Amino acid sequence: MPMDSWGIMQQAAELARRGEPFALATVVWRQAPSSSQQGARALITVDGELHGWIGGACAEPTVVRAAGEVIRDGSARLLLLGDPEQFGYQTESGDIPEGMTFVPIACQSEGALEVYIEPVLPVPHLVVVGTSPMATTLAELGRALGWQADLIAGQDFTAADASSRSLVVVATQGHDDEGVLERAVAARPAYLGLVGSHKRGDAVLGYLSDRGADRDVLARVRVPAGLDLGPTGHREIAVAILAELVQLRAAGRTAGPVPEKPVLEKPVLEKPVLEKPVLGTPVLGTTASAGPAVAGRTPARPATATDPMCGMTVAIGAGSRTSRANGETYYFCSAGCQQTFEKRLLTHE
Repeated sequence: MPMDSWGIMQQAAELARRGEPFALATVVWRQAPSSSQQGARALITVDGELHGWIGGACAEPTVVRAAGEVIRDGSARLLLLGDPEQFGYQTESGDIPEGMTFVPIACQSEGALEVYIEPVLPVPHLVVVGTSPMATTLAELGRALGWQADLIAGQDFTAADASSRSLVVVATQGHDDEGVLERAVAARPAYLGLVGSHKRGDAVLGYLSDRGADRDVLARVRVPAGLDLGPTGHREIAVAILAELVQLRAAGRTAGPVPEKPVLEKPVLEKPVLEKPVLGTPVLGTTASAGPAVAGRTPARPATATDPMCGMTVAIGAGSRTSRANGETYYFCSAGCQQTFEKRLLTHE
């Protein structure tokens, strides 16, 4: 059933909202007795479905075929349907301008059409999870490129916030990295990167692998996310990550999970860090600094400890993750590091 131009534009808006590519075809000129009208529009999906009215049986298949090429190439073109002399060109002399495609119509009708076909491709969907200055900068840079960029706090992020076309960067920096990354893996995004060191990444990925997370997606997580620019500040890290995303997108490698990181049988730490426990001797030392405030003096800093698995400094408090071994208390930045510690401890018992 033919749709008017308003209905076509409503459908186009819905497809754009869902992030689905399509092409718009508009009749810009006609010569009677063509059945189409100047200004008529049709929408062609990536599957080749045509919605609207662009012409009869002669024009429709040609427009659909050309629309598919336009979507793949990402470049608009003007389609000339009819006898070349009807458009004032001589095909023998090769004077048809670039960007135009001439297609003779085999029907008995003497009509002719000029149809402008333009691609409508979804902008990248960047999801930055975290609240650090780097995360904020990355989202702002994405918006500056015209991308759809969402900045979401780690505790608020769910798998529903991303899709198979999303570019997800987890920048929670030690605040429940495992939980956030596990939810991001469930969305199977086109790109998934974790801001952190290789050692930190191994611990997080190992924890998720043990929990049964999708190993296909885990093997493709970029750790650390972004191009390697050496020692940099948070703004430069944001630039490095965006540069990697632009590079991958230009190469056409963000249409599905990025297949660059080799599949590991099991993510492991770079080297063992536990020795066989000896009674009365700590397995690994912790460092803590705490003390009561004294009147007239600078208040003592909050108590901290060093995570024995990744070396991160963690605060000692009521919500700390801890394990006991040989009479010592060990503090951990995350469930992944704690689990690895306890598994290795049991191995040596």
